[in-house]
This record gives sequence, structure tokens and C-alpha cells, in this order.
Amino acid sequence: MDQVEIFKALSNKTRLQILNWLKEPELNFPDQKQHAGFEHGVCVGQIQLKAGLTQSTVSEYLSLLQRAGLIKSTRIGQWTYYQRNEEAFELLSQVIQKEI
Repeated sequence: MDQVEIFKALSNKTRLQILNWLKEPELNFPDQKQHAGFEHGVCVGQIQLKAGLTQSTVSEYLSLLQRAGLIKSTRIGQWTYYQRNEEAFELLSQVIQKEI
């Protein structure tokens, strides 16, 4: 676990919002339920619409969160779905309690 990468990823309001939204995807992305459900996470297009940012900015944010290990992606056809990596949050909590 690279603490610097994680805290860098967490140092942006929109990235924090994305993580918060992905914590309860059914509540935060109701339109996706009609199309694909949440088995594999939330489609990048849904995240981009909710964030109100360009697709390239959202993709950059998601890439940074993924490199930090905070989210996981699943590619299905032309679509990429993202979900939180809850194991990483558990580990991060332990690191904070023990080392910081």
C-alpha cells in the first residue's frame, strides 16, 4: 500500500465525491439500475454525468483512484465499470490507526 499515492488520490474534492458515490451506487446512480444493474460497478458514463466534468477529466480521476488501489474496474465490451475496493479501505483504516 503506497500511502503517498492514496493520500494524493484523496486530496481532491471530486475524487472524494466519486468514492462517496460508489459507496452506495444504487442510491447515487439510479439510472444505471434500468440498464446494467450494479453487479460490476458503475459505468464511467454515469460517473461522468453525475460529476458534470469532461470524460477525459473523469477518466483521469478514476485512473488515479485505481492506481492507488481504492477502486477496481471491470471491462465488459465497450463499457468500463468501477466499484470501490473495500479491502483497500479496511487496510487504509488499519494503517491510519497503527502508523499515523
